Parts: sequence; structure tokens; C-alpha cells
Amino acid sequence: MSRTVSPSTNKPYGVARVAGVWQVARSSFYAARLRQLRPRQPGKRGPRVLSDAELVAAIRELLAAPVFAGEGYRKIWARLRHNSVRTSKDRVLRLLRENQLLSPARQPQPSQANPHDGTIVTEAPDPMWGTDATATCTEQEGAVTVFAAIDHFTAECVGIHAVKKATRFEALEPIRQGVRERFGAFSAASASGLCLRHDHGSVYMSDDFQNEIQFVGIQSSPAFVRQPEGNGCIERFFRTLKEQLLWVQRFHDLAELQTAVADFRDRYNQHWIIGRMGYRTPTQARRDSLVDLQTAA
Repeated sequence: MSRTVSPSTNKPYGVARVAGVWQVARSSFYAARLRQLRPRQPGKRGPRVLSDAELVAAIRELLAAPVFAGEGYRKIWARLRHNSVRTSKDRVLRLLRENQLLSPARQPQPSQANPHDGTIVTEAPDPMWGTDATATCTEQEGAVTVFAAIDHFTAECVGIHAVKKATRFEALEPIRQGVRERFGAFSAASASGLCLRHDHGSVYMSDDFQNEIQFVGIQSSPAFVRQPEGNGCIERFFRTLKEQLLWVQRFHDLAELQTAVADFRDRYNQHWIIGRMGYRTPTQARRDSLVDLQTAA
């Protein structure tokens, strides 16, 4: 109709005039004409879904020329999308597993039993201490380390030390403080009968650290690997130290931090109440234990 020539003007009526008379949008007219010129093929709308065999072939093609080795199923799924292949992550993982195409990964050995099936709390003060390190920061030095040692019976902090460089020699300082205070001197065999619980950190497993504690008669007692509860006494002390000091106070420099942790040690030993000790402080628990030993003797 739009191409019909008007007898009065000898010109075609045009799409705009005809669409206006019929009250039809011109876009509808052009869409209808496009459907006539390009008829739609019957089928499901959306991207083409590959069969399992086709998808595995596409995955193998990606793996044959990898940009990086050992990529997981999520990155393979993403690279498929980059190649206009649409699928789901779960399907990619299933096909990789079914066709043994997953990258090899070391799996942890299953543990039949928990090696830490006892207790680390002793029956009296000084048979076992625990030591470890935690990190904090100062405005001047940045990251620094706090070493500490704690008694496994009273939960008393026997030594604490803040330092910029966490070496094996600095890790010994809390032990030196505790041995001098509890056993009178840091000398040969002065702390015989004491065990020291620590983790497998390099500072604690070093020859210098081990030789030094053996010199004063301390027996090394490493915690089980992947069993943090084996060193739980010092870990619980560090939680208190962080919640009551390190996470609530700013420190300008290392000297200020050293003074703060030394003050905290005294305040903790004198005033921190521990439920398993009958809601007594560490100092009260040690004093009462010594009285009980004297009475029993």
C-alpha cells in the first residue's frame, strides 16, 4: 500500500502516511517486513547448548594449549565463556571428574583418631610451660612480634617480650624471664623437670633454641601438627592479650609497646580471673597451690 502511487500527486503514499491512517507504528511495519525477509528458524531460543561429548572436546582443546598449568574448573568454565561456550560450573566440574581431567592436587591424609585426646593442663605449677608468638604493629616500626610464655596449671604469664625482628634468640627471652623468676637463675640444669610446649615454627625448632632450653634442663614438647589445641594455653592467653590490649590501644613505637606488655603481664597475673581455677587469678592459684604442697608435705 505504501508503494501505491497517488493519482493526485503521482508519488507513492509512503510508509509514514499509510501507518498513520492505519494507526500502526512504523516500527511494527518494519519488523513485519523483516520477518518476511528473514523467517525465523524453529528451535529453542538462547545460546546453543553443547552435548557432553562436544563440551568435553572443547575442554580438551583448552587443556591442550594452556596459558597456565593446573587451572581449576572455575577458570576452565570462564575460558569457555570467553570462547562463547555457555554452560554451568557444576557441569564443567562433573565432566572434568568423569573424564579424569581435573588437575592433580595433594589430598590430606585422613586421620583415624585425634592424636590430641588428653589434656595439657597439669596438676601443679611449673611441670609444663607453653610459648608462642603473635603479631601486632606500632606507628613507627610497623609490624612487630610479641613472644610470651605461660604456665599450663595456673595460666600465669611467666614471660613476655616485644621485638621488631622475630629471631630464635628473641624467642628465648620469655623463657629466660620465667626461669630466672621461678628457678632463681638461668644456668645449667636450673629448670630440670620442666617441659616446654611449642609449635613447629622455625624459631622454636632451630638448633640454637633447642640447645639453649636443653642447657637449663627444659625438655622440648612440640605440639602435634595441625592440632592447635595442643598449645591451647598460650593461644588462650594471646586472645586475652589482643582483646584487652593489642586491639584496643595504639602504640607509637616499640619502647611504648614493650612497656605496655610488661604492665599487662603484671595486671593479668594479679587481676585476671580464670574460671577453671575456681575464679581465681593466676597469682592466687599459684599461691594456693604452694600452700597445699606445704601442707601435704
